[in-house]
Amino acid sequence: LGAGGLAALAFVTTAAAAATGLLGWVIAEWVRNGKPTALGGASGAIAGLATVTPAAGFISPLSALLLGFVGGIACYYAVSLKWKLGYDDSLDVIGVHLVGGTLGTVAAGFLAQKAVNAAGDNGLFFGNPALLGVQILGIAVVFAYAFVASILLLKVVDLAIGLRVSEEDESTGLDLSQHSEVGYAIHD
Repeated sequence: LGAGGLAALAFVTTAAAAATGLLGWVIAEWVRNGKPTALGGASGAIAGLATVTPAAGFISPLSALLLGFVGGIACYYAVSLKWKLGYDDSLDVIGVHLVGGTLGTVAAGFLAQKAVNAAGDNGLFFGNPALLGVQILGIAVVFAYAFVASILLLKVVDLAIGLRVSEEDESTGLDLSQHSEVGYAIHD
């Protein structure tokens, strides 16, 4: 909770990655669709933030610029997979947070520097390939835990209240069937 040099570094790396995440996303969007969008810019900034979070206190600002840019591009393409693969992710949590966070965790294994944070360790690019292995092991453990915990929570919710509304409620619309409100007033 200090306000020293390390906190300042984390602030700078976070801001830098958000900016270049936005840039990476809108460039990818522009190349693929012929134009960038405001929503894409906001999503790219969030992708940069999600990507740098695991590494923010352990990498240099220059590394953060690169990581945010790569994260913005990677997350843009990851989000576009939801239509091809057919999964429901209205908030792009998988494409932005899962992909970005995983990328940032792996990147820390490459880009971390003791010169930046003496309490950390050097990554592969700074002479320590072991950190990359530790980061990958950490990802595997977190994925396994999250999978098992999610399955257990889904089973509890399914037993308690069910996972889906009826087809009739879904057809009527959840705003009306679940909340007795109209979410959008559409006029002809």
